[in-house]
Amino acid sequence: MKTTVAGSLLLFLAATMPALAQDATSEVTVTVLTTNTADGGRTQGEWSFSAWVEVGERRFLFDTGWSPDNVLLNAEKLGIDLSAAEDLVLSHHHQDHTGGLETLRRELSRRNPEALSRIHVAPGIFAPRPLADGGDRNPMVALRERIEATGARFIVHDGPTEIAPGVWVTGSVPRVHDERNYPVGPDRLLVQEDGSTVPDVIPDSQSMVIVTPEGPIMISGCGHAGMINTLEYVNARISDLPPQAAIGGFHLFAAPPEVMSWTSERIAELGLRHFIGAHCTGIESVYEIRALAGLDRDTARVGAIGTRFEAGRGIIPGNINR
Repeated sequence: MKTTVAGSLLLFLAATMPALAQDATSEVTVTVLTTNTADGGRTQGEWSFSAWVEVGERRFLFDTGWSPDNVLLNAEKLGIDLSAAEDLVLSHHHQDHTGGLETLRRELSRRNPEALSRIHVAPGIFAPRPLADGGDRNPMVALRERIEATGARFIVHDGPTEIAPGVWVTGSVPRVHDERNYPVGPDRLLVQEDGSTVPDVIPDSQSMVIVTPEGPIMISGCGHAGMINTLEYVNARISDLPPQAAIGGFHLFAAPPEVMSWTSERIAELGLRHFIGAHCTGIESVYEIRALAGLDRDTARVGAIGTRFEAGRGIIPGNINR
């Protein structure tokens, strides 16, 4: 893996970063609401990701899945009241993470007008992604006005921001290491930035972080900014404790052996203690990380709908019948 500017960038971060997080909480539960696999027969899997995040008395939704009602259906089966969440974090613009937004906002606001009324995003999420036929492949371009018409507002975060006590979003993450484990390219994946059309490296990719006394818990949609880039950024800018958990999609399903080895080595060096790989991580990739990073069946699992993580307790599969 290339690290051509790592030294200078880390020195810059050290010189300019704000004080690390002071707020921390030990009451955290993260439940997978939708992903490729279902943990039981009553929920519905799809190629997407969403998670329900409980921090003390506060509730948050992370991403909205692809199908309009998939997250609603699965939350009902899990006994989760989504209307309790007034904050939504979107990891990036792709439809498998934003497709349920309009339906969720409409349905949940009937129970609570403030449900999903604050939507936290990173710069670039509304940037046009032009197609050869003159269309736009970014669903957020058309969706923005309709969502804002409901009274919700988008909050764009340039960098790490605490959105509630102990709860952070990373904003855009510097790409210190080359972790582009996804197609980039001049023919079909383009974005308009600063008046130019350039290859789309998904600059709006961000993660959610909950700071706990046992170390930060990081939640990722696809990890287009890079799993290691993001973990290192969290360590430099939010919490310098070893990460307690990394949960979500990390786009490693097609990564070659050398990438898996490098990623696993860095995970071990950073001291990551729990790993739930869902969505675009890939099942085999989770098993590879488990073996190469020195984790085991209790600390590294494939994320399925209903799988949850509790701070201080660890990974709890089989959430359907709780």
